[in-house]
Amino acid sequence: MSKKVVKYSEAVSELNVILEDLQSESIDVDELSAKVKKATELIKACKDKIQKTEMEVKKIVKEFENNLS
Repeated sequence: MSKKVVKYSEAVSELNVILEDLQSESIDVDELSAKVKKATELIKACKDKIQKTEMEVKKIVKEFENNLS
């Protein structure tokens, strides 16, 4: 079973919803751990996407600079 790839913007939007739920203090205790777990998964996905994008951009810039020489 493969994991669904979440777009960065979708992950950030979902994190904002979770944050609003947590700040409103209206979240049910039974849901709290599930929301926190989901938030940590989304944060990891965002971090991984940022790192991957950074490596891709560095590679593109390096190739561009090599082609100028």
